[in-house]
Amino acid sequence: MSALAGLEPRLVWTRFDELTRIPRPSKEERAVREHVLAWAEARGLAAEVDEVGNVVVRVPATDGREAAPTVVLQAHLDMVCERDPDSPYDPREGRIHVVRDGDWVLADGTTLGADNGIGVAGALATAEDPALAHGPLELLLTVSEEQGLDGAKGLDPKLVTGRLLVNLDGTSDTSITVGCAGSAHTFTHLPLSPAALPDGWSALSVAFSGAKGGHSGEDIASGRANAITALARVLSSVRARVPLRLAELHGGVSRNAIPRGARAVVAVAAAAEDAFGLAAEDALRALREQHAGTDDGLELALEQVEPPAAAGEAATSRALDLLAATPSGVVAMSTVVPGSVETSTSLNVAGIEDGVLTLASMSRSASPTALDALVARFEALARLAGAEIEVVRSYPPWRPDLGSTLLATARSAYARILDAEPELVVVHGGLECAVLGERLAGVQMISLGPEIVGPHAPGERLSISGTERFYRLLGALLDDLSA
Repeated sequence: MSALAGLEPRLVWTRFDELTRIPRPSKEERAVREHVLAWAEARGLAAEVDEVGNVVVRVPATDGREAAPTVVLQAHLDMVCERDPDSPYDPREGRIHVVRDGDWVLADGTTLGADNGIGVAGALATAEDPALAHGPLELLLTVSEEQGLDGAKGLDPKLVTGRLLVNLDGTSDTSITVGCAGSAHTFTHLPLSPAALPDGWSALSVAFSGAKGGHSGEDIASGRANAITALARVLSSVRARVPLRLAELHGGVSRNAIPRGARAVVAVAAAAEDAFGLAAEDALRALREQHAGTDDGLELALEQVEPPAAAGEAATSRALDLLAATPSGVVAMSTVVPGSVETSTSLNVAGIEDGVLTLASMSRSASPTALDALVARFEALARLAGAEIEVVRSYPPWRPDLGSTLLATARSAYARILDAEPELVVVHGGLECAVLGERLAGVQMISLGPEIVGPHAPGERLSISGTERFYRLLGALLDDLSA
């Protein structure tokens, strides 16, 4: 029996339950797209797919609401697939073990995929819920949101006729999202020129684990450890006492998640192994002290391995200095929205392949000029290190439109249904509205969603009561927009 059995609203939880059994990592949405198309066909709903794989399902108005403006309900089909190393479950294979804990739904040892599976489920539920009154709907279900909003960027605008768009990728039922930060990706490539080790040198695997991770935008101000930068700090601390050479480095699995683990292979003189271990323990103690209360399970494991080719000491120093100088965390707080992050960056993925160290960072800002300045900083670091850098501009900020009729209707519905005034927020994560606003001329947009805690990492939680409130608000909004 599903852990979601008996929850209300039943249609929402039924559709979400189905999604937890379907593999849907970014760039691999074929199975979930076929699931949606089969769902639409079974209900006699017209559906179209564009060249990049986005789906639009057209839902007729309920009787008497045919003249209402078309509303676009938009969510993304893909999810971030993270798992604990020892978990028997794997979202990439459609194996998510859902459990309930009081008012929360979560997954055992993996991400849950509430981001954005609950938005998809909410959209599908509205189309088949006889209790809801609405005008014509277009369910716009995009692909590859978690990798640069690529689905939204490739959307065929001709598929979407509605100009009132409700994005269902919000993470709080106490607010209405009206804007988001823009972002850019940087890929810094540093050649290491590895060579065979001298006689008398051995190799050690150094694995850092236990970091909590999280969303590299929404959780960036949490103070959580970044596994890549933490491991680099360990190696830099050791290098001050023990000469070493870098052979391998790998960390992070997603371009928009704070890395939870990282591993390096380093070469040291065999006689210096004990000193290496003592220096590493000292560095780990400092990291545990710094991150007490946010990451209480930090661990470092050392293991002897077969000696590979490794960078020389000078190249190793350049690599570790570059890692130490690469920013990761909050860069500036907002002066417009007090208490909110304006600009941040996160070193999300690192790896050595074919003798080249690549550092992939994602930078975000609500200010285009601040984002430009941060990218220029990365370019300067690359020049100083003798590295090459690739810059990919991902999407612009989504600027709030506080005077839109859609927002006014949503605020009124919120106050009536939930008996409170919604907070209007600009989130530090990326939302597809940033791209769709440019693709769909004249569109008005807001974003709604239930409370989701810790997306993009195992432990991601979805509020049961928040989901009920979210769906009630969505139904009331559709009713008001079509009245």
